[in-house]
Amino acid sequence: MLKIFIDTEFTDFIDTHLMSLGMVTESGKEFYAEVPYPDHLCSSFVREAVIPLLRKEPQYIFSVDELCERMLEWLSAVRRNNEDVVICFDYQTDWCLFADVLNYSIPEWCRPRLISHQINEVLRYEFYQKNRLPLHHALYDARANRYAFCE
Repeated sequence: MLKIFIDTEFTDFIDTHLMSLGMVTESGKEFYAEVPYPDHLCSSFVREAVIPLLRKEPQYIFSVDELCERMLEWLSAVRRNNEDVVICFDYQTDWCLFADVLNYSIPEWCRPRLISHQINEVLRYEFYQKNRLPLHHALYDARANRYAFCE
């Protein structure tokens, strides 16, 4: 069974719209995407902490339809020998946004797994410090969750 660690960034906790999504396999294969979002719905926190980290690399910016297609292609490509894939997330909204991108047509071989209680916060902090990365970037946060995951 292949574990894929995901994280998302979104506009607000109340009126939630996807901004970016990062995925990392156990072996380190990565997927990252950003999508257009309604700027006026972004919380002040998102404006300060998330938006400055976005739009740095145009090759990662997709429409939501393109993102759906590319996510399915990537998931199929990293899946080995028809194994099941466990989508590991630390916050329920990550799974909800993942499912939403796929129009709730999640492949039968993908299973959700909430891992918030299996993330070692000391290791997570260590990851950001060691790699000199900012918090609240979907790909960096997915990498940090992979690093700090303890079964």
